Amino acid sequence: MKQLVIILQTQVPNIEEKIKDAPNNDYTIGVLIGSFLPLVFLCILAYGIYYYNKNKKTD
Repeated sequence: MKQLVIILQTQVPNIEEKIKDAPNNDYTIGVLIGSFLPLVFLCILAYGIYYYNKNKKTD
């Protein structure tokens, strides 16, 4: 768990640097979407696995 926290903490300055050096606001929106997209994907995947196992257990 500590490794995950360290990885996430090191990515935040990279994102802030990219936004600061961005040529316009469109790039900023893209960086934010690209940052949150993996999180959303993992949440959907986790819910799908949970739902599959829940239905498998009741059958």
